[in-house]
Amino acid sequence: MDHIANQAPMMLTRRAAEIPPFIVMDVLEAAQEMERNGEQVIHLEVGEPDFDTPECIKEACCRALKEGKTHYTHSLGLLELREAICDHYLTRYGVTVSPDQVLVTSGTSPAMLILFAALLERGSEVIISDPHYACYPNFIRFFEGTPVCVPVREADGFQYTPDAIRARITPQTRAILINSPSNPTGNLLDRERMAQIAALGVPIISDEIYHGLVYGEQEHTILEFTDNAFVLNGFSKAYAMTGWRLGYLIAPRAYIRPMQKIQQNLFISPNAFVQWAGLAALREAGPDVLKMKTIYDERRRYMIRRLREMGLGISVEPTGAFYVLGNISAFSQNSYETAFDILKRARVGVTPGIDFGAHCEGYLRFSYANSLENITAGLNRIEMYLKERGAL
Repeated sequence: MDHIANQAPMMLTRRAAEIPPFIVMDVLEAAQEMERNGEQVIHLEVGEPDFDTPECIKEACCRALKEGKTHYTHSLGLLELREAICDHYLTRYGVTVSPDQVLVTSGTSPAMLILFAALLERGSEVIISDPHYACYPNFIRFFEGTPVCVPVREADGFQYTPDAIRARITPQTRAILINSPSNPTGNLLDRERMAQIAALGVPIISDEIYHGLVYGEQEHTILEFTDNAFVLNGFSKAYAMTGWRLGYLIAPRAYIRPMQKIQQNLFISPNAFVQWAGLAALREAGPDVLKMKTIYDERRRYMIRRLREMGLGISVEPTGAFYVLGNISAFSQNSYETAFDILKRARVGVTPGIDFGAHCEGYLRFSYANSLENITAGLNRIEMYLKERGAL
């Protein structure tokens, strides 16, 4: 007992103490606790495909395991996979990338970690939109950088404008971060706007994880407009491979060796057999992706119609990813409390807008990465919830 009493108090770093939670995960985990207690919850909160990973990908993984491909790979990733990524960008976008510009990672989040570790010093600034993916500012602050937010508003179609970005560029600006299709808004940047942002002369970080999930429009890679760019992408969303943890980063050559050294020290290399599965995804899973996209589009159109009928504001239809951002300001000004109240009373998981920045307060994000049957049942429950509270 004396030994325990004399122990020094636990010392926790400021960065660990101050990092905010990822609220959508708090919602998901609260929903899972309800499910363990026997309640049936419908999940419209989490951005995870409900589809199983395509068979050709699973077969490639099993084949790699049987062939003993279970050892370290090159720290940049398998050459065959990096070549396939380059072929994909050439075929889809008409841009030429060399395999020595590609760093394969264990998911897109580690790619982001490595990138910001290479780019940021204390006081470095990264311009991001608000709303934005919830984790962007947390990555930036973790490396003692400063996220500089540019408000994007529903009245403007949540469009990130070059003029507003230009006004926030300072000598400390290290990058402009774009995400198209966007989480949480589901909107796209058009070709002209991307070209104008690229012309600002600041390095661009382009999060392209939702490429392949676009409905009625065409997404563009930032590499069509500039070589002064870093592309984040991966296999989780389009290929229904969230649990496989496989992503990649395309970067100017001057940055590759420094980032490779970070990978070697922190991660060594991505999983070997998962990389072989990723190769099959790029080469063989195109028809599966198209099938999933067709189903997503049907869900998207249904969800937009139902939410509008319930009085949630959706002035611009989202055309990418698998999210609809609904304006709830007509009946609530607190998205956090509303989301958890919907979970408790209606047993439907939704994501509070405040998770995505101050300018997303007054919104809820709904994911249509669930079956149409479950989406219908979930929206029916929310409609009843709103009626019981006099909001309809």
